[in-house]
Amino acid sequence: MKWIFGVLCSVILLSSCSKDDDICNYDACAVAAPASEVSQLEAYLSSSTTTATRHCSGMYYTIDAAGSGNTPTICSTVGVKYKGQLTNGNVFDQSTVPVSFQLNGLIEAWKKGIPLIKPGGKVKLYCPPSLAYGSQEIRDGSGNVVIPANSILVFEVELISVF
Repeated sequence: MKWIFGVLCSVILLSSCSKDDDICNYDACAVAAPASEVSQLEAYLSSSTTTATRHCSGMYYTIDAAGSGNTPTICSTVGVKYKGQLTNGNVFDQSTVPVSFQLNGLIEAWKKGIPLIKPGGKVKLYCPPSLAYGSQEIRDGSGNVVIPANSILVFEVELISVF
């Protein structure tokens, strides 16, 4: 399942950036989910009695540990452990050992959510579809749908390192 996340990251990879590029001045509020998706996410959070903080983009999050050290930027490479699941609890991908990603190549929710913590920190991200995989239906190597189109996703992310 780890390869699914890696392939998806590659597909949506914008491009590598250097510290001098304008993209490193990423505005986390510039891309926001539509009100209909935010309402759907809020209904899910309410029904599951989850208390989370609303981000300006429309995603929600809870910080379980803030961490310490350098705050990642959009141009950072981050080492993380994570679990991704659907709102029905089905886990579609996870890594229990650290894996590294260029933050600017990940889904919008990760670009916005990972910089909320520092190394050693843990965050739970509640992602409306447009900040995740949107209308894409994600399948595994056998052709089975693992992420239906327009799914709200929940990620538990532990930030291990920032490069």
